[in-house]
Amino acid sequence: MRVLLDENLDWRLVRYFDADFQVTTVSRQGWKGQRNSELLQQAATEFDVLVTMDRGIEHQQNLRKYAIGVVLISARSNRIQDVLPAMLKVNELVKEVQPGQVIHVITS
Repeated sequence: MRVLLDENLDWRLVRYFDADFQVTTVSRQGWKGQRNSELLQQAATEFDVLVTMDRGIEHQQNLRKYAIGVVLISARSNRIQDVLPAMLKVNELVKEVQPGQVIHVITS
């Protein structure tokens, strides 16, 4: 499973994905600063799942037209300590999300 971590999440989260996943970041790909439509189009050619905290992505984009699934994390902030509690669920959902689908993970 090829996973892309969006630029709005701490790059250190790469360490908290299952070892079975190939995970990299938007920054490492050289795609930082791209609009969502451009990012999704490029990411869909190389990745299976985008993990993001961008709440607008599902309302601003027609995700069904992209061959990539999206796992959308909702946490108090994007600081690593606020996102870490979601990582167990994120790892489960990365395996389940289908292309064009958005699955939400909400931390308390």
